[in-house]
Amino acid sequence: MSIRLEMLQVARLAPTVLGESTDLVADFITSRQNPDGGFASRSGSSDLYYTVFGIDCLAALQKPVDKDRLREYLQQFGDGEGLDFVHLCCLTHCHAALEDEAFFKSETCRRMHDEVTRYRSADGGFHPVRGSRWGTAYACFLGYSAHANLRKPLDNPMGLVQCLKLMECSSGGWANEKGIPAGATNSTAAAVTLLRQLEVPVNQEVGTWLLSMFHEQGGFLAMPLAPMPDLLSTATALHALAGLQVDLTPVTDKCLDFIDTLWTNSGAFHGNWADEHLDCEYTFYGLLALGHLSVFL
Repeated sequence: MSIRLEMLQVARLAPTVLGESTDLVADFITSRQNPDGGFASRSGSSDLYYTVFGIDCLAALQKPVDKDRLREYLQQFGDGEGLDFVHLCCLTHCHAALEDEAFFKSETCRRMHDEVTRYRSADGGFHPVRGSRWGTAYACFLGYSAHANLRKPLDNPMGLVQCLKLMECSSGGWANEKGIPAGATNSTAAAVTLLRQLEVPVNQEVGTWLLSMFHEQGGFLAMPLAPMPDLLSTATALHALAGLQVDLTPVTDKCLDFIDTLWTNSGAFHGNWADEHLDCEYTFYGLLALGHLSVFL
């Protein structure tokens, strides 16, 4: 199962916690699809990055997305040439969600795959800048996912493992780049998820490190000295811990309380206590976090 489908499978459990508020979330996400078919960024303009989360929120809630409008929006990007690495990978994600069998056999899909592979780094990973010597954990996560989205095999998958090994920190967890001494929650979650996909054993002590990022008021910190927990780090930490088969019961109640402080009656979640904006991205992470926690209620 791909990373995309794995996360959706969990996020689909969120309505068991949301209850009657589920329709509020669906209405909010639907309202974020612009007339051109893309989903709105925080500035209001359509953006491939936010479109990924809009699509996935609706899929998690088992609500329909206007695929015709979405397809028209994607057509302007062609095979992704000229896009940066993150948005290129987002384009592959959106096409995967359309489930158009003809696309996967098309020349456009093949060229899009070629575009993604140009971001392989010399150490076997991926980097958002072409021709880089070393990869990053986030780029490895995106690059691997993009191949799955396009239904293309990844050449030299062990290169990703070797790349991630260089980012593993002696203090625990993974940094996003080689040479950074302290681990970060999201980089660690990306590494754990990738290694599981590649069927490479992960030291269970990683779970202990991730739990050390838990904030006493609920939620997870992005890094040891972060001023407050955030929803992205909470969702990815819970996803990684669940993948490691760590019992989430000890953190469930406080995490639910934390997520509740970020909830709004408009049907969306703030990213953290200082965040004043609402968008599809953090709303999806709210669904993912609630999906994992629902299992322990």
